[in-house]
Amino acid sequence: MQKAHNLLAEYKYELGKLDKGYTNRTLYVNLSDQRIESKQVTDLMKEKFIGGKGFGLWYLWNAVTSETKWTDPENEIIISSGPIGGITQYPGSGKSLVVTLSPLTGMPIDSNVGGYFGPLLKFSGWDALEIQGKAEKDVIIYIDGNEGIARIEEAPLEAVDGHVLGEQLTEMYAVSEEDKRNISVVTSGTAAEHTLLGLLNFTFYDIRRKVARLKQAGRGGIGTVFRDKRIKALVVKFKGVKGDLNHPADISQINKAGIKLHKEISRLDHVQNRMRQIGTANIIEIMDEYDLLPTHNYKYGSHPDTYKIASDVFVKKYVTQGMADGCWYGCSLSCAKAADNFKLKTGPYKGHCVTIDGPEYENAAGLGSNCGIFDPEYILEANFYCDTYAVDTISFGTITAFIMECYENGILDKEKTGGLELNFGNADAALELLHQMSRGEGFGKIAGQGVRRMKKMFVEEYGADPDFLQDIGMEQKGLEFSEYLPKESLAQQGGYGLTNKGPQHDEAWLIFMDMVNNQIPTFEDKAEALHYFPMFRTWFGLNGLCKLPWNDIAPESNSSSDEPAKIPEHVQNYVDIFNGVTGKNIDKEELIRQSERVYNFQRIFNIRMGYGKREHDRIPYRSAGPVTVEEYESRKERYDQQLKEVLDFDPKGKTTEEKVKELRSYREEQYEKLVDAVYLRRGWTMEGVPTVEKLKSLGMDLPEVVEVVSKHL
Repeated sequence: MQKAHNLLAEYKYELGKLDKGYTNRTLYVNLSDQRIESKQVTDLMKEKFIGGKGFGLWYLWNAVTSETKWTDPENEIIISSGPIGGITQYPGSGKSLVVTLSPLTGMPIDSNVGGYFGPLLKFSGWDALEIQGKAEKDVIIYIDGNEGIARIEEAPLEAVDGHVLGEQLTEMYAVSEEDKRNISVVTSGTAAEHTLLGLLNFTFYDIRRKVARLKQAGRGGIGTVFRDKRIKALVVKFKGVKGDLNHPADISQINKAGIKLHKEISRLDHVQNRMRQIGTANIIEIMDEYDLLPTHNYKYGSHPDTYKIASDVFVKKYVTQGMADGCWYGCSLSCAKAADNFKLKTGPYKGHCVTIDGPEYENAAGLGSNCGIFDPEYILEANFYCDTYAVDTISFGTITAFIMECYENGILDKEKTGGLELNFGNADAALELLHQMSRGEGFGKIAGQGVRRMKKMFVEEYGADPDFLQDIGMEQKGLEFSEYLPKESLAQQGGYGLTNKGPQHDEAWLIFMDMVNNQIPTFEDKAEALHYFPMFRTWFGLNGLCKLPWNDIAPESNSSSDEPAKIPEHVQNYVDIFNGVTGKNIDKEELIRQSERVYNFQRIFNIRMGYGKREHDRIPYRSAGPVTVEEYESRKERYDQQLKEVLDFDPKGKTTEEKVKELRSYREEQYEKLVDAVYLRRGWTMEGVPTVEKLKSLGMDLPEVVEVVSKHL
C-alpha cells in the first residue's frame, strides 16, 4: 500500500520548542494547490481565543464568508488541543477539538475527542492543524514530529472504514510493535461519503489489547466534510512523550493538583460513578429510575425492559475488566471501556471478532432504549458499525427513533422504506438501515440526511402533517438531540435549546441539578446556571481537556462547600494547572471570562452565517411536554396534578386533548420566559444578539465582530 503512495507535497520544518503550553505556530495545509506552510500563532489568538476550539473558530472565521457552504473548498477542518493539552499529570488532558462548518446545521460545529492525535500534534511542533481546499484523489496527510516532516501523499489502496484503516496506517508507519504507541491516526468511514452524519475516528494504540482503538469527534458531520475534501486519513508520529514537554511555567502546581485528583479517583470512583468499571454507561439505570431515559423517540423516560441493558449487564458479560482504559497518558479516570473479541453477526465484517469501544451512555440510550431495542448485543454491534462506518451514534439513534415513530403513525410504510419494517424494537431493520448508509443505498441514504431534511421530505412527498413532525422531530438548529429526556426540566430544555451548536449536552447538563436536586428553582437561578455551566464547559474545549474529571468525581467535603454543583475544589484545580502551564495568574472569575469571549464570538459567527437568533433557539415541543394523547396518558397522574396545582385548571371532565393543549400553552410560555432570563444574564438582546456593550466589557469588540453585530441591533 505504501509503495502505491504518490508524494504530492513535502514540507520540512525545524522542530522548535514548546513554551508555556504553546508552540506558537500552526501547520496550514491547502489540498487544492498542494501547499503546506507554517502560520504564526499571534498574541491576539492566545489572549482572546486561548487554544482548542477557540483557535478553530478564529481560523474558520477568517477562512469563510457568510455565503460559504460546507462543500466549498474554502471550508476548513481545524484540529487543536490548547495550552493544557498533553500534560500527563492531570486526568483528561489529551483532548483534541475539531471545528468546521457543519453539513447538518450550516454553522460552525465543534467536537471534543480523545485519542493521542492532539497531544502528539502539539509535541510535533504545532498548536493546530488547519486544512483547507479539496484534493483531486484520496490523500493522507502525514506528520513526523521527530524528523520535522509534513507530507501530502496520494493513497489509493487503503481501506476507508475506520477500524481497518486505523490498523493499516498504524502498522504502515510504525517500525516496531513498541513504535505503534507513537502513532495516532484520524479516519472517517464509508458512510461519511453518503450521509451528512459522518464522524472522525481518532486512534490510540492499546498496548495490552494490541489494537488501534477509536475515539470519536462525533457531532455535526465533520467526517462528511473530511471525505468531501478527499482526505482518507491524517497520521501524526511522535516518540518521546514525557511530563514536561509543554515546558510549563511551574510544573509543581500541575503535579500538586494531579496528585490530589488521582487520590480522589482511587478512593471514591467505585462508590460514586464506577467510571473505571463501566465508563459513562454507569447512568443507564439511573436515568431510567428518574424518568430521564429517552424511550420510543423521547415519548417516555423509562421502560420495564431497561434492566436488559443496565450497566451491570455490560460489566458482567461484555466489557473487559481490569484494563487500563485511559485514552491519554495519566488519565486514572479510565472511562474508555472496551468489549474485546466481540463476534459480529451482520454486515461486511460478519464473523469477525473485534474490539468495540463502549458502550457509552449515549450509545446505549440512543441505539437502544430510544429505538425501543433492549438487546445489549445489538447495541454493541450497532456501536461498532457506527464507529467504523463513521456515523454519529447520537444522530443515528435519534434519527432511527424518529423514523420508527413515523412508521408506526403510517407516515412511512414498507414500500417507502424499501421493505424495512422500521417499527420500534426492530433491531434487524435498524442494523440494515445502518449498513445501507455505508453503501449509500435505499432508505439509509434518506435517513442519512438527518431529521430536519426528512421532515421536509415527508411533508412534501408523503403529505405528512408538518406540525406533528415539527413536534416529534427531535432536532434543533439541524442537529439531533442527545439522549436525555428534558420534559420535566425547564433548565435542561434551555441547556439544549440555548446552545451555540445545537442540542448537545456538553454545554449544559443541568437535568439533575434542576429536576432531581431542585437546586435552581427560579428563572433567575436557572438563567445563572445557563450562564455559568456553558461557560465553564466551554473552557475545557479551549484547553484540550475532558469534562468528566471535573464533576464525575467529587471530594468528600464537596457537599459542605458554598456551591456544591460547581465542585469548587476542582474549579481551583483548573485555575492552578492553567496558571502552572502558562505562567499567567488568572482566577476562577477570569476563567469564565475567557470562555465568555469565545462563546459570544461563536454566537456572532452563527449570526454571520444566517442563524444564531431567537427563532433558532426554539425547541420541538416533545422536549418540553407531551405531544400525543398516548404520551399524556402514560403520566396522567403527574400531568393532571400539575394542571391543578400549578395552573389552577381542573382536569376533571376534560378530554385528554384539552388537557394536552392547556399544558402545552403553559410550558411553551415557561420556555420563552426562560429564554428572556438567559438572554438578559448573558448580555444579549431579546433576539439573542450579543450587545456591543457586552463585547466591550469582555474585550471582544474586534472591528469585524462588531460589524456583524451592528447589523442586528
